[in-house]
Amino acid sequence: MSHDVALLVGGTGGGKLAEGLQQVIGDRLTAIVNTGDDVVMHGLYVSVDPDLVTYWLADAIDQERGWGLKDDRFAVHERLVKLGAPGWFGLSDLDLATSIYRTEFMAEGGSLTDAQAQVARALGVEATVLPMCEEPVRTFVTTAQGRRGLQEFLIIDDGKGPIDSVELEGIERAAPTPQVLEAIAGADLIVLGPSNPVISIGPLLALGGLREALLASSAPVVAVSPLVGGHSVKGPTEAFIEALGRPVNSAGVASLYAGVIDGMVIDADDPGPDPEGIESIRVPTMMTGAPGRRALAERTLEFAASLA
Repeated sequence: MSHDVALLVGGTGGGKLAEGLQQVIGDRLTAIVNTGDDVVMHGLYVSVDPDLVTYWLADAIDQERGWGLKDDRFAVHERLVKLGAPGWFGLSDLDLATSIYRTEFMAEGGSLTDAQAQVARALGVEATVLPMCEEPVRTFVTTAQGRRGLQEFLIIDDGKGPIDSVELEGIERAAPTPQVLEAIAGADLIVLGPSNPVISIGPLLALGGLREALLASSAPVVAVSPLVGGHSVKGPTEAFIEALGRPVNSAGVASLYAGVIDGMVIDADDPGPDPEGIESIRVPTMMTGAPGRRALAERTLEFAASLA
């Protein structure tokens, strides 16, 4: 039986699960994506996580790098660097085209939501991709090196902690878009993807009104742990969990979602304890290839449906 599914995501793990879910339910999937990673680079509005998720859904992602577009070049980026532009944030040529289109679209009065919808349509994506809000929210990280924008921390500082604090600048002025609230209200199942719980899912849950929308929904809410065998597959997820004083295991991740989720999908090889107070299942969560992404999507949907 097919369900309408709202998936809250950001980052590579979330993009992979989104693609797996799209394999199973097609256009009944709505991905609600973190925009705290967004950045302006070379005068262009770059929507990092929404584009990443869109590229996974379009089967256009460079899977070896985990970002950007496959078989793309960096000719424009290399010329910009040669001309003296900052080189730390690399956009491949076709990725630059996406950002040029979005920037012009918004300069003419269009919304971030509609720009992303057009990008997804143009790339043949079945699912709906929604930025979490229209207002600018920017994630900043403070370490011994000082306060950095999230992309600077991840790229220039190589995501190295320890992390002293995480700040969501602008979050108090932001709200979920009507499309986001409609997707949550109309969902039969709601999934928090295997994304970094602090910098990917955290901004979503911090949006005024979004947590309330989840609580008002009658749909079961299930989280997929981002830890495989007790560790993050990519990025400094463990350092961010530690920064919030939580244990680096699935129970620690679940504690960040306390009061929101009804259940959690945990990796079969996770050495930590099961979260208390919610239902959980253990399955292999390492999404190897399209079959692995589909398999985790199917198990997640089955588990969520069993809690309905």
